[in-house]
Parts: sequence; structure tokens; C-alpha cells
Amino acid sequence: MLFIPNILQRLLRFVLLWLLLIFLKAGDLTKDSRIFLAVSSFFRRTDKLLWLLMLTISTFSLILLKSVSRAMNTDYFKTQLVVTVAGLLAALVLSFIDYESIASFWYLIAGFSVFIMLYTMFFGISVQGSEGVNARAWISLAGRTFQTSELVKICFMLTYAKHISVLRVQNKINHPLHVVLLALHAAVPVLLCHVQGDDGAAIVFFFMFLCMSLGGGVQLRYFILLGALVAVSVPVLWKFVLSEYQIKRFTSVYNLDDPSIQLNEGYQQVQGRISIGSGQLTGKGLFNGPRVETNLVTFQHSDFIFSVAGEELGFIGCTAIIVLLLVYLLRVLYIASKARDDLGRCMCFGFFGLIALQSVSNIGMCLALLPVMGVTLPFFSAGGSSAVCLYLGFGLIQSVYMHRPDANVPHLRSTRTLKMNFRKLNA
Repeated sequence: MLFIPNILQRLLRFVLLWLLLIFLKAGDLTKDSRIFLAVSSFFRRTDKLLWLLMLTISTFSLILLKSVSRAMNTDYFKTQLVVTVAGLLAALVLSFIDYESIASFWYLIAGFSVFIMLYTMFFGISVQGSEGVNARAWISLAGRTFQTSELVKICFMLTYAKHISVLRVQNKINHPLHVVLLALHAAVPVLLCHVQGDDGAAIVFFFMFLCMSLGGGVQLRYFILLGALVAVSVPVLWKFVLSEYQIKRFTSVYNLDDPSIQLNEGYQQVQGRISIGSGQLTGKGLFNGPRVETNLVTFQHSDFIFSVAGEELGFIGCTAIIVLLLVYLLRVLYIASKARDDLGRCMCFGFFGLIALQSVSNIGMCLALLPVMGVTLPFFSAGGSSAVCLYLGFGLIQSVYMHRPDANVPHLRSTRTLKMNFRKLNA
């Protein structure tokens, strides 16, 4: 399996170096040849498998949204296409920048995150969602809505990773006081999201905090203590913190056979499950799903995009989505193992936590195994702010890989150096 990519990689290098020789002058490399050299350097350093996965997932998403657009007044395909292209270009730019240079501005990133969350809390837009959700989590930006917590997730990935890396350098990662400070760091976005009414995002932040802390080397005893605190606080949260619609979400998911629940708070999950089951093994065919066309499943373009794949592509399509996301997550963990420092490794664990929790939560609620959280399926669901910010996270992970210890690429300064490398390639 590894033989074919190596052959393709060598062939690509050969072609690029051969083109460079054409543009050589007697002295140094020409401007055009330096461009080719930069392209060759990028292909050698970047994680090509992660790029392939990203492009495959993005294409899959666009196909599903093209089908959904049949039943909607909004053309989600065109919107997502623009967002995808913009996100991939932004990721490309970010991958060239050393992630450590970006994280060095952690204080500005942290301050901006708190400011934009507070601004959203007081001046944001309240969006009425399904089953009583009324979260003030969006702002108006250039005539469109933007969910600020999506951007703050990427900012948190940077600031919290920086926090952990500094403590590890100082050998204070397991000092009780600093563990408490780490928890307070994570508590800021969690509490701000809760106050906004977006508890789904709050849970995502909490899981990112767990993954990054675990990857950063926080001792297991602190996780056990945290688990005990969560267990003790559940009754209090249930009685005094959770809203009525949130409690109904937990109770309805395990009582979907009740006709009264099927027509009310359980309607979305029941219809989503029916759509997925109706596709059977191979589905009803792309762009041929009758339930998709009649928009029987509310929010099928975002929260329930998985039901579209189930109806039109069947079990095979659903399995393809799960496998793609699983391989993507495993690749992120692989990059974490190759990171040059604690900062890069923790960033990868944060991105892993973000994608993993949202994937499990979204697919779980579409299958009626978990309560509805209002969490989208990463890279698949429609949503400009969510998609662009996820692509930014992807760019940062590529930056970690491109700046790994064994990614040093020689800078070719002269014709002689290039010819030596050219001969080495043919050896």
C-alpha cells in the first residue's frame, strides 16, 4: 500500500526538478524556477494523506448538500462551495506559517476570544432553533450570521496548548495550583457558551479540555477527581441548571416509541431514523431520496445531514462517512506523535477532541442513540462559520506536520546544488 504513494512522490519530484533545470540560467535559480522549487518543497513536507482525506470529505459534503438544495429555498451547495474553497485556501496559507509563531500571540488570541464571546452575549443575534433552542450565539457580519464559538474553538486550541506547553517546560504540569488554573482556563469558554444558551458548544470545549490535558501529561488522579465532581454535580445540574427543553431531549430519546413524543420533541430524531433506515444497504440513489426532496427531516442540511446520506446512499454511504472521519482522526493522532514539541502535540489533541466529539454526538443523535445537542457533523454539515473555522484548524494541523523535526528541506541556492539533488534522485 505504501509502495504506490512512494513511486508517485518520486515521479512528482523528478518532474518538478526537471522543469527547474529548464528554467536555470548560468548563475542562480530564476524566479520561475524558484516557484517550482517552492511547490516541490511543499509536496515533500505536507501530509498528502490528510489533504486527500480533506478533499474527499469536502467533495462528499458538497454532493450531499447539492441533493438537499432540491428541497430548500437556499442553495446550500453554492454557499458551501465558496466556503470550502475559501477554507482550503486559508488552510494552505496557515500550513506554511510556523504554528509556534502564531501561538506566541496567545495573549491577543485569548483577549480576542473573550471579547468576541462577550460581544455576542450582549449584542449577538438570538436564533430560534428546533425544540425550544434559543441561543444568542451569532453575530451579524457583512449581512450574514457568524457563530463566534466556532472561531473561539480554534483559538482555544492554540491558547490552551500554549498554556500546557509552558507548564511542561517549567515542569509544573501536575502542580495542584496550575492544574486548577488549567481548569479555569477551560471554564471560561464553557461558561460563556452556557450563558449564551449554546450548551452543545460548551460540551465540545469541555471535551477538548479533557483531550488536551490528557495529551499534555496531566496525571490520571486529576481526571478521577474531575469525574467524581461531575458525578456529584449531575443531580444539581439536572434540577437547577438544565432547561425544560434540555431535560425533554434526554428523556425523549429513550421513549421514542411513545406516539406523543414522536409528534413533539422526538419528531426530528424519529424522522431522521426513518430516513436512514429507508435507504437500506445501497440507498435510493443520489438525488432520488423522496424524503430528502420533501424536507421531512428538519435541519437536514446541517444537524441531520447524516440522514441524507442514509436515505440516498444507504448503509454503504453512512459507513463511508464514518470511515472517512475515523481515518481522519487517526491521522491527526499520527501527526501528534510526529510533532516537534508539546505545543504542536497538544494542538493536535485539541483538534482531535473537537472533531471526535462532534462526530460521535451528531451521528449518535441522528441514529437516536444520543439526545439532540445542536452539534453539526464536522466538514459535512452546511454552515459557513463552522466550516471555515474547521478548515483553519486543519491548516494548523498541517503546520504542525510541516514543521516536524524530520521535515527539513534543503534550500537550493545554485545550479550546482540542484544538479546534485537531481543526480541523487536518479541514484
